[in-house]
This record gives sequence, structure tokens and C-alpha cells, in this order.
Amino acid sequence: MGEICDRAHCRDVVGSIESFHDQALGSWYASADARPVVGALGELLLAQHRCNYDLWGLEDDARRRDVADSVIAATKRAIDARNQDRNDLIERLDDAILRAYGNVDTATAELHSETAGQMIDRLSILALKIRNMRKLADDRSDPVLARECAAKVAVLEEQRCDLAVCLRHLLDDFARGARYFKSYRQFKAYNDPRLNPALSSGGS
Repeated sequence: MGEICDRAHCRDVVGSIESFHDQALGSWYASADARPVVGALGELLLAQHRCNYDLWGLEDDARRRDVADSVIAATKRAIDARNQDRNDLIERLDDAILRAYGNVDTATAELHSETAGQMIDRLSILALKIRNMRKLADDRSDPVLARECAAKVAVLEEQRCDLAVCLRHLLDDFARGARYFKSYRQFKAYNDPRLNPALSSGGS
């Protein structure tokens, strides 16, 4: 994947992230391919969102009681692998966005503790929560549950709107040198046999 072109493109893509997430979910739940936003950043957004979509289904499957323990163990291993992909893609999103802001003078800027990639990941998860909760809210077979879920949808939509505004403000502040973020490496060790003694032959 190539580098994204500039800050304006980055701001435009991130500004439409809510509808992008919703459109991708609509395609995936209909067993169709989602069309990415044009450009490298769009491809990263799609791949990262897909990780959360896959994890949503795997987390549901991991809580089944009607299958053998071996199936649950295999599902848990798949969750570990997909989570690793998710974390790697968050870091790649941060790297791509930071490249677009590489020439901004941050000498007097305030450091923001959460990265843009982490906020995008939270927006992706909120999109999944809203879509699945709305499906329950629209199911009239249990009116009490439907009303409960409808109230939760309203809260989740407010949370997503708030977070999206915060992300846009972060990028706007970054562009004018008022705030910035760094790309923080997670250095996940549990999937690496060199770093996790439980995976090495001599581990205890």
C-alpha cells in the first residue's frame, strides 16, 4: 500500500468514517464485498474494520455451549490471531496519518494520549454495536427487549457522534500545531514464542 497523499485527503476520509463503517457492514452482513474508500488509507480502514467484524462473530462463537471444547479452543486461537491483526492495523493507520502530518511544527503542541488509530478502532466497534443493537430494537417479537435495545441504540449513536467529533478536532488541532499524537507500539508478546515462555519448548 502506498502512502496517503496529504492532510486534506486524510481529513476527508476520516470525516466520512461513520458512513464508511456502516456501508462496509451492510455489505459484509449481506455476504458481499465492501468497496473501500479510494486510496491507501481507505484500504487500511477497511482492513481494520474487517478485523473487528470478524472478531464480533468469533467472540459470539466462543460463548457457545452446544459444541465441543475443541471447537471453543480453536475459536479462541482464531481470536488471538485476529486481535494481533487488529492491533497491527491500528499502528499502520497511525503511521499513515502521521505521515500526512509529518511537516507540522509540534514544538509547542499538546500531546494527546489516545492515537487517531485507536479512536478509529473505537468508532469501528461502535458501528458494530449500533448495527447489532438496532437489529434487536427492530425485532417486535419481544416489545420489552425492543424498547430496551432502542434506548441503548440512542446512547451508542450519541457516543459515536461524540467520538467522531473528537477525532476530527484532534486532526484539525494537529494541522495547526496545537495538539498531536505519537504512534505507540503495543509490542504484543503473547503470540510470539520468542517472548512468551508458555509457547517455547522450554516454557513452564
